[in-house]
Amino acid sequence: MFILAVAASVASVATALALPATAQAQEFPSKPIRLVVPYAPGGLPDTVARLLAQQLQGPLGQPVVVENKSGGGGSVAAATLAQSPADGHTLLVTDGPMLAIAPLITKKMSFDAAKDFVPVSLVGTAPLFLAVNASVKANTLDELVALAKARPGALNYGSAGIGSIHHLTTEAMKEGLGIFVTHIPFRGSGASVPALIGGQVDMVFASPPSLMGFVNSGQVKLLAINSAKRSDLAPNVPTLAEKIPGFDFAFNVVVLARTGTPAEAIRRLSAEITKVVKSPAAVEPLRAAGVEPIGGTPQQLGAALRLEAERVAKAAKRANLQAE
Repeated sequence: MFILAVAASVASVATALALPATAQAQEFPSKPIRLVVPYAPGGLPDTVARLLAQQLQGPLGQPVVVENKSGGGGSVAAATLAQSPADGHTLLVTDGPMLAIAPLITKKMSFDAAKDFVPVSLVGTAPLFLAVNASVKANTLDELVALAKARPGALNYGSAGIGSIHHLTTEAMKEGLGIFVTHIPFRGSGASVPALIGGQVDMVFASPPSLMGFVNSGQVKLLAINSAKRSDLAPNVPTLAEKIPGFDFAFNVVVLARTGTPAEAIRRLSAEITKVVKSPAAVEPLRAAGVEPIGGTPQQLGAALRLEAERVAKAAKRANLQAE
């Protein structure tokens, strides 16, 4: 699997980073930086990329531009990076699930991520809230579990599509809580959340920004969060880990470079991205977008991706995902 291979490749990156920087033909960066995003404008990775672009231009001394390359489950953006020079001037800003899930559901990938990419920096983690329509007769997670057990299969949930992190999170929750609810897949959260509001589905997992307005208007109720710890956005909402030990499906938001990128470029990029992520100018905007800022080295990112891949693989097996 890609993430496991990337985590293994971190060892070679770490070795390179530990060595003195060798003379470069040109000081890095020597031209504008491209942040490639595998989704259309407005999504979470796009929001993160635009914040990074704004904050990195000063420290790097070069323009930083965002390029949206949606399509193919992320393969278009990944191919863009794979076909770019390995000089650190083109980076991929994406979410961990895109990297972990794609190899599980696609037999023929247009790129070999294990060979093509190396970790640069972990931006942060993004939790998803379990939200139910206001008409659902459950105000707590315990009440939802009791309702689902009393009427197996009667309740349904919407997801952002088969194999999405929303789908796999719910399947893992179902097993952990011993309940059965019916899956209704949609084409992205842009369709599943409106279906929740309209009463076409009873519950969804979704990001905080897409839900909070409806929570404030009383149209939906938040019953749980899929991260290991509670969110400052809704501190009274319990984690699923409080009912299912070890449950954590908050996903990583990451930055990758092409394999072969000079060690000094990776070192510089990782350090500057971490500074931005932890700066006062970025912390609140990131949290408002639903991201818990972390930052981190390539080694830390590799470890985080490895753990995420293990969780996703187990959930995919439960959901009986098949590569097509």
